[in-house]
Amino acid sequence: MGTAFSNLPENGFNRYFHPEVTPGPSVKPTFDPADGFQGKRKERVMIATEEEMRSAKLPLKDRDYCAHKLIQYRTCYRDKFPFVVRCGHEKHDYLNCQYDDFVLRMKEYERERRLLVKTHRTNVM
Repeated sequence: MGTAFSNLPENGFNRYFHPEVTPGPSVKPTFDPADGFQGKRKERVMIATEEEMRSAKLPLKDRDYCAHKLIQYRTCYRDKFPFVVRCGHEKHDYLNCQYDDFVLRMKEYERERRLLVKTHRTNVM
């Protein structure tokens, strides 16, 4: 009981009480990606093509920046089936890629939120 409006952004507390400074889950960034960085930021690139993902029969939820690692892991799993323990390295690579992607997305979310708060403060004052 009482966790409906916890302090986590995905649980709705910030979106309910501060919608003007909380970016939604499917909102594109509104600020310049290079703002506050020295030089140019490296742009993320999909390594696996749409054709490769379709031929590997990846579901839509798995077609992200780590799809190439998942395809490698599934190929290893299929090739060494009874001895799937031998695919530990591929599984580790895929899970690390998922973790790094999550951390990067959370950093981008937090950056967007802080910039929204900053612009909201300057507009209010």
